[in-house]
Amino acid sequence: MSETDTFDLTLERIALIRRMVVAWNGAEAGAPMIHPDAPYGSTDRDGDIFNVTGDDEGADEEHRAMGDALAVFLQNATLKPGRYQYHNPLAKLAPGDVFDVFRDEATGETPEHITFEVTDEHLRLLRAFSLEWDEEYDVPSVDPKRPYGHMTWYTVEMAVHLGEPPEKDADGRAILTDEQEARLERLHREMQPAMQIFLRYGDLGPGPFRQPEGTIAWEPA
Repeated sequence: MSETDTFDLTLERIALIRRMVVAWNGAEAGAPMIHPDAPYGSTDRDGDIFNVTGDDEGADEEHRAMGDALAVFLQNATLKPGRYQYHNPLAKLAPGDVFDVFRDEATGETPEHITFEVTDEHLRLLRAFSLEWDEEYDVPSVDPKRPYGHMTWYTVEMAVHLGEPPEKDADGRAILTDEQEARLERLHREMQPAMQIFLRYGDLGPGPFRQPEGTIAWEPA
């Protein structure tokens, strides 16, 4: 991520966000990540950037800036809950080192078209994502160890973000039933299509944003 405390979300960066391909990182608890081989739809990353920006020399810099662009967008864009459809960009890409929650492990196939119900729960969790720059893959990613900010027991943190803080035992340890744990784990895996839809259809215009000192939150400048 950029170390500056201001960021210009341009029309070109919004266009690149629309093209981002969301895959699933299988490390640790698992989490959405931008596809390392085809971050903007094809395996020609620099060509995809050039097609949007018209700049054939600044692709590396612009790609790196998309870490902050993604954070700004997830924290500030709006989307109504509802049923959405999209063409699955992962269907034409080899599985590689990342996954697709819709891919059939036995056949290796994944559907070309996805219909998915985005709920208020998905939207709340999108804003809580702990984003990082994956240095190994050189793309923005949700932290697979602590996907929602602070806890490796990520389902407990999900419950807190959803306004359902779990009860605690005598030792102060959170209590989640098997049913609650299973529901939250399922909801967590649904964040891949929820994020893909949000990037495609979320509403946010261009403009300057600022990051108040000591925070990771972006707000309009």
